[in-house]
Amino acid sequence: MTDEFLPFSRPVISQEAIADVVSCLESGWITTGPKVAQFTEALKTYLQSPYALPLASATAGLQLALVGMGIKSGDEVITTPLTFAATLNTIVLAGGTPVLVDIDPHTFNMDINKLEDAITEKTRVIMPVHFAGLPVDLDPLYDMAITRHLRVIEDAAHAIGTEYKGNRIGSFGDTQVFSFHPTKNITTGEGGCVTTRDTELAKTINLLRFHGMDREAWNRYGKQGCQDYEIVMPGYKYNMMDIQAALGIHQLNELDDFIYRRCELAERYQEALSDWPQWTLPAAPAYAHRHAWHIYTPLINENIAGMTRDEFMQAMKERNIGTGLHYRAVHLYPYYRDKFGFCSGDFPCAEEVAERIVSLPLFPAMTDAEHDKVLDVMYSIFH
Repeated sequence: MTDEFLPFSRPVISQEAIADVVSCLESGWITTGPKVAQFTEALKTYLQSPYALPLASATAGLQLALVGMGIKSGDEVITTPLTFAATLNTIVLAGGTPVLVDIDPHTFNMDINKLEDAITEKTRVIMPVHFAGLPVDLDPLYDMAITRHLRVIEDAAHAIGTEYKGNRIGSFGDTQVFSFHPTKNITTGEGGCVTTRDTELAKTINLLRFHGMDREAWNRYGKQGCQDYEIVMPGYKYNMMDIQAALGIHQLNELDDFIYRRCELAERYQEALSDWPQWTLPAAPAYAHRHAWHIYTPLINENIAGMTRDEFMQAMKERNIGTGLHYRAVHLYPYYRDKFGFCSGDFPCAEEVAERIVSLPLFPAMTDAEHDKVLDVMYSIFH
């Protein structure tokens, strides 16, 4: 068996996708164009959403959704402390104030039982995060949002293909944001999209993503195009390029197969590690009709393992196995401590998980032999 370094994640890109990207480059049309339009329709079909808006990143999607919903200074947006910094960064950049709700220690998602206590007269948006591809329990969350006339933006960066009670994330609810970063379940290199059922929000995001132009800009240089346009609001430069969409079209066609393999690998971990006292394994509640398994994240039991999470990750690296850290508790980063007064002890479940969590290698092209190698190396570390 090879001793080459095994990363915790690796994108799977077919030769057909590569050929389509090359064809796009050779066509002379590289930026937003017909491939983005094709990808848009494919996303709408797969996600069963009336509106899908491809963008330069999921971060752009979170920001534009917040701006499009009219978030202003003093408005509060409720989210989780166990997430990537982009979730909170976009709230601040949109002018809002992040309010955090601790996680359920079993699912690592926002603890819905603690949500109501966080809602104030300043709350405007709830932003749950579908951690690792496991859906948040959305029925009680939406019940609260509807009762209190609040908007919901689901941070679904991990969750394309995830299903909640048989319904695909993106096919119901308010607004969702997906990521197509190279480590995600599909990739466009960088990229993301927003889905929504709100016609006015979709129109606003469509304007905001390309300078506030009042018409499709991509075809204005063609024979039938028109050079004239109006700027109806100040916008951003968050459009997706055709060379990204060419890749995304193929990736989306393969997504269900990717998730099937991810589920196989996750189940292999669950079975192999079920009797290892060194680990507490991730949970998958019954309402998670399909867990997308973007990452596989057990918690190390340090007293039994005889080492910290960081020491375990270093030991794996020394043996040519990559791991990931998803995530440090975001409220303990210096900016958020200093700006909003967060401190250790504010969200104890998230803080404990953040100290013990590790992402083990998981990607669709991972072979059973590579999976066995990970387990063998883990065994050698503890014995």
